[in-house]
Amino acid sequence: MNYLAAAALAALVSACAPITPRQDLVGTSVPVDAATHTVTITPETHDINVIGGDVVRFESSGRAFAWDFNASPTVSVFALNQVAPGGMLGHEVLVYLMPSPLYNEGSELYALSRLAKPWHLVR
Repeated sequence: MNYLAAAALAALVSACAPITPRQDLVGTSVPVDAATHTVTITPETHDINVIGGDVVRFESSGRAFAWDFNASPTVSVFALNQVAPGGMLGHEVLVYLMPSPLYNEGSELYALSRLAKPWHLVR
């Protein structure tokens, strides 16, 4: 009986861990001047929220890169470290990706909620 409980607990814990999606499913690298938003990553930054289709410039430690979040709708969270240039981020930063309102039902309500709140939330 203890083996069954341990296996269930292990399955539950592994289901909660973020999966590392293939890089082509989370967007593409773009020139930094193509970005429409800028986020400064500090040691206190643990996660950010973006919306599918956003093009974001990330700055950290005097370096910058830009990412076009033309991501698969199946991806909802991934580590920014997966796509950042090597050594740019000193800690893990999670990206919580909301699907683009252009391809979802109720996009008018989605767009209104986006206007009511900042386009990203940095914690």
